[in-house]
Amino acid sequence: MKVPDRTVHRFFATPTAPCPYLPGRTERKLFTPLVGGDPNRLHDLLSASGFRRSQSIVYKPACDGCRACVPVRIRVADFLPSRTQRRIERRNADLAIKAQGPLATAEQYALFRRYQKSRHSESGMASMDFGDYQDMIEDTTVDTAVVEFRHPDGRLMGACLSDKMGDGFSLCYSFFEPDEPARSLGTYMVMWHIQEAVRQGLSYVYLGYWISESPKMAYKSQFRPLEGLVLALQGWRELAPDSAGDEDADDEPA
Repeated sequence: MKVPDRTVHRFFATPTAPCPYLPGRTERKLFTPLVGGDPNRLHDLLSASGFRRSQSIVYKPACDGCRACVPVRIRVADFLPSRTQRRIERRNADLAIKAQGPLATAEQYALFRRYQKSRHSESGMASMDFGDYQDMIEDTTVDTAVVEFRHPDGRLMGACLSDKMGDGFSLCYSFFEPDEPARSLGTYMVMWHIQEAVRQGLSYVYLGYWISESPKMAYKSQFRPLEGLVLALQGWRELAPDSAGDEDADDEPA
């Protein structure tokens, strides 16, 4: 007989800090560790309520007077790529793709550093050493993979840290070769996960939080149909098409 999981899950709040996405605003997060006898199930339940994993905890915004961060997911069965997205898929058809366990490598870290220096030099992640990177990749209690995308000559072009859940994939973080902008690798990695979700009979690809006022988030609005959890009591609802943003906008899930 299976012993019931009697783990007590406690939730904590972070101190108020400047918002990294919207100038002049502050942020605060609610978080809890992924502990207990079935962390994968706990992760599924909390993700459905708008939480997001970072290492061995899950969190969601709990900002006073602000609801700008909207959890979003792509409904993969109804996804139809745009002309731009189809071109991106063709450009990257030569890449070799392999999903493997969450193991940090020096090769990944070197690409991560180049990406951070080029795209996010002002971010705190730009100062991460290999130990910090290793924690980001390997500190997980759920079903996690690193998906690598390689050039035909063997070079690592991009990598995505993603979690497999009961109903889909959750993209935690991706990074890619900054000197290959024409490939739009960030967009392509999302598209690969959509195709893989369909192949495995999964329903969604979770992209984290979308902020309509943040240009960094614009790429997420180009994947349709996109569902958002605007108000938890109302559940996930399809978001109306948003004209803001460039179809070629290319960044990582955040």
